[in-house]
Amino acid sequence: MHDFCFTIPYGLILIGGGIVGFAKKGSTASLAGGVGTGLLLVTAGYLSLKAFEKKKNSYFAIVIETVCAAVLTVVMAQRYMETSKIMPAGIVAGISALMTGFYLYKIATGGNHIPTKAE
Repeated sequence: MHDFCFTIPYGLILIGGGIVGFAKKGSTASLAGGVGTGLLLVTAGYLSLKAFEKKKNSYFAIVIETVCAAVLTVVMAQRYMETSKIMPAGIVAGISALMTGFYLYKIATGGNHIPTKAE
């Protein structure tokens, strides 16, 4: 599975969560954090997709994805520990931890595997 297949939906979920958090609670932190991180992840996913279309890997995109997911894991896990609220802190921390593991796996295995052309 390629990183962009999960990164773009992950980023869109974060954007949606930031907008919902702002709409429901007026939280500008949710808006800035969710939309900002989500847009960064969608952009990194798009860069990875375009590199894949050129039969290349975008290690820059994978590093950005990994850093974003790891930071979200730590920040939202701390928030969960303080508030014990599963939504949104626990959910985002859990999803981000899974994504961090996935990105580390992609880095360890050499990124997206480019299919060889069958002749």
